[in-house]
Amino acid sequence: MSADLPYAPFALRRALPPLTLALAAVAAPAAAQTGETTDIRVIGRADPAGLLPDQETPRAESAISADYIVKQAPTLNAFQLVALLPGATVASSDPYGLSTSSSLTLRGLGQDEIGVLMEGAPQNDIGYYYAYPAQFADPGNLRRIGLAQGSVDIDSPTLGGAGGLLSLALDDPKARPQALVDLSLGSYAARRAFARVDSGAIAGTGLKAFLSYSYTRADNWRGAGYDVRQHVDAKLLNEWGDNRASLALSYNDANSSTYPSPTLADWQAQGRGFNYASRYTPGATDYWKLYRAPFRNLYASAPVHLRLGEALSFDSTSYAQWGYGNSPYGTQLTSEGNFLGDEALGAITLPGAVDGVATVLGNYTGDQFRGGSVAKLVLEAGRHRLTAGLWFDYGTDRVTQSYTSLNPDGTPTDRWGYRAKAIRTADGRLLAYENQRTVTVTKSAFVADRIALTPRLTLELGIKGVDVLRNGRNYLPGPQSSVRLDSFAALPRAALHFDLDDRQQLFANVTTNFRTPNEFTLYDSYAGGVLAAQGTDALKNEYAVSEELGYRFIGANLSASVTGFHYTFRNRQLATIVQSGGAQVNTTLNAGGQTSYGVDAEVDYRPAAGVSLYVSGEYLHARIDDDLPVDGDLLPTRGKHAVSSPTVQVGAGGIYDDGRLFGSIAGKYLARQYATFLNDESIPGYATLDLSIGVHLADWLDGKRTDLRVNAINVTDPHVLSGVQAVTTNARDTTGRNGSVIAGGAPAYYIGSGAAVIATIARAF
Repeated sequence: MSADLPYAPFALRRALPPLTLALAAVAAPAAAQTGETTDIRVIGRADPAGLLPDQETPRAESAISADYIVKQAPTLNAFQLVALLPGATVASSDPYGLSTSSSLTLRGLGQDEIGVLMEGAPQNDIGYYYAYPAQFADPGNLRRIGLAQGSVDIDSPTLGGAGGLLSLALDDPKARPQALVDLSLGSYAARRAFARVDSGAIAGTGLKAFLSYSYTRADNWRGAGYDVRQHVDAKLLNEWGDNRASLALSYNDANSSTYPSPTLADWQAQGRGFNYASRYTPGATDYWKLYRAPFRNLYASAPVHLRLGEALSFDSTSYAQWGYGNSPYGTQLTSEGNFLGDEALGAITLPGAVDGVATVLGNYTGDQFRGGSVAKLVLEAGRHRLTAGLWFDYGTDRVTQSYTSLNPDGTPTDRWGYRAKAIRTADGRLLAYENQRTVTVTKSAFVADRIALTPRLTLELGIKGVDVLRNGRNYLPGPQSSVRLDSFAALPRAALHFDLDDRQQLFANVTTNFRTPNEFTLYDSYAGGVLAAQGTDALKNEYAVSEELGYRFIGANLSASVTGFHYTFRNRQLATIVQSGGAQVNTTLNAGGQTSYGVDAEVDYRPAAGVSLYVSGEYLHARIDDDLPVDGDLLPTRGKHAVSSPTVQVGAGGIYDDGRLFGSIAGKYLARQYATFLNDESIPGYATLDLSIGVHLADWLDGKRTDLRVNAINVTDPHVLSGVQAVTTNARDTTGRNGSVIAGGAPAYYIGSGAAVIATIARAF
């Protein structure tokens, strides 16, 4: 089975009724076009980097704008684009960001602890909490990516979020008709075409829209294989008076190669040569075409803002996502000795079997729908700004691990892993290692008050109640047929914001977060007819309390922010892979308590027009508070470093843009990262460096935007392991507190991507 993350959000099945309300709002005629203007106060030099936009929130928050994004390689995904920001640890296994083999951690907290929103709609998988950046909107359509390192907004439709919030905002359609075409060529036979058309104002309706399409193809930078990605973004917008309604769509169709994740022993023996086979050998399971992951996803979001009165406003975001995909792997089946759950099977027919053994495609398919709506009312009443809202979310997740036969040349007869085309038992049932369907219903209510205690001092108080209900069915024979888990948490929060003067701010906050266990913890799983992992509804919810104290300066040529933070976790949940009954089983461990504290800082200095220098850094002290229960004993983990939590990271970058020539440099250093709770295996620190250079050609041509740029990614080409793909409790056999020997298991890692160069020409019409 592939060691990659389970799968991306899936399913293409049904429409969400609240979207029709948003569509009606978008199509509504402009009730009142006003000629109001907005005063803009310029307090310093324009920032060509767009790396530290002005903030007034009472929490740590970093961001990058389109000014920065447009100078980067056009294929980079959202994780790669925020890598320079404080606290962001990004492990990417390919330079172009096309592979699903990547990860993001914030302050040592992983992807499943980070909420992700695009146009206000959640992007996280409903069952596993992961988000998949290769599926997000094309970078050329983003006007901003925000990164709140330690908390989410009270009205964010996300579960968890102790690690923070990554939020993507799409560019608005242009006011006038125009078109833009980008063409790119790069290393590893990379080629990319991107085209966008803006309608401008449509026939006096107040509506305006854009539609874009991109096609990207690149060979794998190591080993055999290639990635293909086709993507469509669209946005329809209507603004009238102080009101605004939009509909955003993002469709992704990709066939991505999976890069194998080595153990430390594999890396030391083979280095970058640890790859899948380029040719098919009958009987072998490592052929690269058995590890290509096809996915199709559609995201829809409909934000609406309505001014209901001088002091009252209404905001809502209705959303839906559908998708289907497969994370396949090569394996072998025998005609005899198979089991379905705990039921022994008779002989099965295996196409292409030799002496009763056949090489097949193992499928890990997901068919998912998720839809919902979050809405709030905001009332301005004297010194108070009162907010009250509701969030409802409904999701279905159909997960199947089945098997598909191969053609004589080793290619799958069906790469999508459809159940109708999969191998069956003698009596016609689906032969599956895992077969389940989960329905998740989330209901939430929240209230908050922002109180202006003085003209400079504000206090924010709020509480959010969240109920998560999971109902599921296990289709495998065995004692378990249905599962159910209902969890509720009350999440209070408070924040202070004080303006020292027009340029200096102080802030402090206390927030709480909780997270229910991943859905797969509810289900029994089997290996050879034996229970390999027993599903449970007794795993406690993770609960976290975090505090921040920060200072922010916004000056004419210098902007800076520094934030001290502290976390306390109860029942820290960590997804991992354990050996059970001779099989590798996905599971979630209750790692007990964890305490983390540290400092984030970032500085943006603009010494001259068109010049920006940026530095970020983080110090992180993350420690496990308890010994970890393993196999009836206690692993001595108390006081150990938390996994995937570098103590120090430093980023530095610079931008130059004089209106003709432009260029950038961005480097990041990450310290050692531990891969086991016992800290008996780790990867050393490493650094990366990206460069770009370009020229604006508009003044030399017809005045229309024409840019030529060259991006060099990871130019120093360090041969390193870039991150931990799968943690384990301990790498070596260890004696537990009670005297038993706890067997070790090897963690798996991401191999850091190689260097790449890509050239792009962009032309507006």
